[in-house]
Amino acid sequence: MSDATPERRTAVPGLTVTQDNEFFFTAAREGRLEIQRCTDCKTLRHPPGPACPSCRSFEWDTVESTRRATLHSWTVVHHPQDPAFTYPLAVGLVDLEEGTRLVADISGVDHADLRRGFELEVGFAEHAHGEVLPQLRPAATTGGAE
Repeated sequence: MSDATPERRTAVPGLTVTQDNEFFFTAAREGRLEIQRCTDCKTLRHPPGPACPSCRSFEWDTVESTRRATLHSWTVVHHPQDPAFTYPLAVGLVDLEEGTRLVADISGVDHADLRRGFELEVGFAEHAHGEVLPQLRPAATTGGAE
């Protein structure tokens, strides 16, 4: 075993964009949150995928989200660090008003103030890689309070 310090990665992989999720990233660049919907059984799904998990149909379209969300769970990440984000980084799992869930980083809230049920809204932020991704922020109407 070598005592040499392993080199730190400097190149961070970009997003993996497919024909099934391209709509999501295009909408994000335009400031919209789009959710995939099965056109046969109307089930909403996120993350996007090629087939409906409910009826196995390959037919889908999208619906635009209200971007209103409630915090379901979260974690504060310290490592590993990606230069596209500022650390420590709060990452939340939210229940969107439409009934699906989304994972995104949380901005504008002291980490100690986070709690289950915290009202958030989905905004968008450009990251160091030049990609525009969803970002959770306190709901404008309530400041995050229930």
